[in-house]
Amino acid sequence: MRVTNLVSSLAIASSALSIFNGLFSNEGGQIVLSNEEDARVDKNKASAGDIKLEELFENIGFETPALLTRAWAEMQAELSPEKIASMMKDFNKRKHSKQPIRKVGQETQEEKAIAKEKEESMKPEKHFSQQSQNDFEVLSNKKFEDYSMRVKSNNPEVLGLDSVKQYTGYIDVQSIDHHYFFWFFESRNDPENDPVVLWLNGGPGCSSATGLFFELGPASINSTLEPVHNPYSWNSNASVIFLDQPVGVGYSYAGGEDEVKNTDTAAKNVFVFLELFFQKFPQFSKNKFHIAGESYAGHYIPKFASEILSNADRSFELSSVLIGNGITDALIQAGSYKPMACGEGGYKPVLEESQCEQMERDYPKCASLAKLCYEFQTAFTCVPAEFYCENKLFQPYAETGLNPYDIRKSCAEEGGNCYVEMNYIDDYLNLEYVKRAVGASNIDIFTSCDDTVFRNFLFDGDEYKPFQQYVAELLEKNIPVLIYAGDKDYICNWLGNYMWVNKLDYEDGEIFASLPLQPWIPQKVRKSDAEAEAEAEADQKGSIYSSTESSVPAGQVKNYKHFTYLRIYDAGHMVPYDQPKNSLAMLNAWIQGDYALGYSAN
Repeated sequence: MRVTNLVSSLAIASSALSIFNGLFSNEGGQIVLSNEEDARVDKNKASAGDIKLEELFENIGFETPALLTRAWAEMQAELSPEKIASMMKDFNKRKHSKQPIRKVGQETQEEKAIAKEKEESMKPEKHFSQQSQNDFEVLSNKKFEDYSMRVKSNNPEVLGLDSVKQYTGYIDVQSIDHHYFFWFFESRNDPENDPVVLWLNGGPGCSSATGLFFELGPASINSTLEPVHNPYSWNSNASVIFLDQPVGVGYSYAGGEDEVKNTDTAAKNVFVFLELFFQKFPQFSKNKFHIAGESYAGHYIPKFASEILSNADRSFELSSVLIGNGITDALIQAGSYKPMACGEGGYKPVLEESQCEQMERDYPKCASLAKLCYEFQTAFTCVPAEFYCENKLFQPYAETGLNPYDIRKSCAEEGGNCYVEMNYIDDYLNLEYVKRAVGASNIDIFTSCDDTVFRNFLFDGDEYKPFQQYVAELLEKNIPVLIYAGDKDYICNWLGNYMWVNKLDYEDGEIFASLPLQPWIPQKVRKSDAEAEAEAEADQKGSIYSSTESSVPAGQVKNYKHFTYLRIYDAGHMVPYDQPKNSLAMLNAWIQGDYALGYSAN
């Protein structure tokens, strides 16, 4: 989810915009100074916070850094951390007390889990090494002396999420006291041979527990905080890792003051996590390995994959990447807001014609700022693009009260980032017996999305930095890439994703762009053996396959070699939430090597 970034940041952007409007003028879509006096700045003194501008002056016109210097300085003076916190609080999701409210029926589940914990604690340890810390086995690697990993095996009966083997733990960065939480579920099918998938949610600052409990994990959480079995979990035919990153997200935490403020910094930690993970579970290192995610993972995944490939002595191989409703090419994605809101994305217009016309007029200035960001990739050049573009091109939609993740729906009033189920997840993961079960008892309050992480990325300018070049790099190295998008999302909509994949500069880019979209008819999803047996025992009749109509298109697809774009009908930002069966069919086809998803023009 791009959650608090395009909801909370609108308040910040509104305040900052008044500063920018006084500085910017637009001539033919190019940014120029509003006042010639702004250009008379001593370049030896010009700076933006800790960002030095000397290098910029040698490459671009003097007036541009002078303009941005003033904008940046005035913006930071106007928007103190205290004011930012106050603004974000108004837009923020519902906060939790330290003792979440108990729901009807919760006591029985909790008492049952506590009893199971006590029973297990009486058994002799069998699987922990001499380096164990309480329930955790601790691993280290001489290649990464500053890192270690803590892992614990979880009894599936304690939480009742799934019957498969499951593990939780942390990767610890000793020198800066950072701790990254993960939750691993083995495949329901054939874990010895099935692929491994790393799932990443976005934000930036949102926990992958969203993916686990809201979208594609083995269970969801209902209003009484009970787990509900998901027959279309992505661990039906793959073992899945859910990682909370960067530090500060979900059950991850930091003891020191150092923070991860951008995608580049996050990449190394994820690579080391994977190295230690496959050291702990060497039986999976020979299996296919895929990285999947959505939203801000459109930044994360291309960079993380590049980091993996840059380490030639890695102990595992990357098989492919999958990005759903991602933000990868922010410049092009920003240009899709107007057409999506104004009836050009397959859904009726949701804005007035005058608003659509104003967005059309505002985009050239947004594009000019974004191009500066793309060229220099500094906070100094990227933060103005974030504020201006989101205020001018996203704000009109936000004011409608519609759900930014599903243009068909209004946004729920009770927090949860427009979905009440998100509140159930937060409440569940704040239960003390759940924290104990997964080894996260030292976490005070779990929240699905962390404001501090979001703010750090925002003021680093990370959102508007380009990441599509890493996708091109992957394709040039023959790593398969799937870009999929639910076509009712607004915030990272299918139009923008379709635009940037067609403009991607790589070896086969022109051929890919020339191909038309074709109907996508997903494969039938085979029921697991356990589900088929359960139905047989209950005297339920039916095929071993779920009821996917094989003749009805569920979207549009185009593919050339190992690059695929998929539009999924009637799904919002979180495709597995809206289309669980079809999303599993997509995953199963992809990890089986059907990169055309049933159609190919090769």
